[in-house]
Amino acid sequence: MKYLSVSQIAEQWGVAERTVRNYCAQGRIPGAFLTGKTWNVPENAVRPKRRNQHIELSGNLPDVLRMEKKSRITGGIYQKVQIELTYNSNHMEGSRLTHDQTRYIYETNTIGIAEKRDK
Repeated sequence: MKYLSVSQIAEQWGVAERTVRNYCAQGRIPGAFLTGKTWNVPENAVRPKRRNQHIELSGNLPDVLRMEKKSRITGGIYQKVQIELTYNSNHMEGSRLTHDQTRYIYETNTIGIAEKRDK
């Protein structure tokens, strides 16, 4: 089997050399090994998929909301809608929680309890 250097693989894949070194160090390229300080990468190695790769969504809002709920994505549309609906519903019922307090409850799954001060 023929092995290529990090710079050759980086040029072949169109990525930075540092990216290839990171893939090797993380064990994400099967067959890559270190000789001294040099990585040897198999010539037929396939570039690993990015962990933070953008997921193409259908554009259908109910599908996006279901996917975000199932994946427990924070900071997405589902969480925003959930917080807004809860805040507005509670506000109509007379709750005195602020928007930030409502958001805090969802983000931490706790209710902050402050000690009552004597007046």
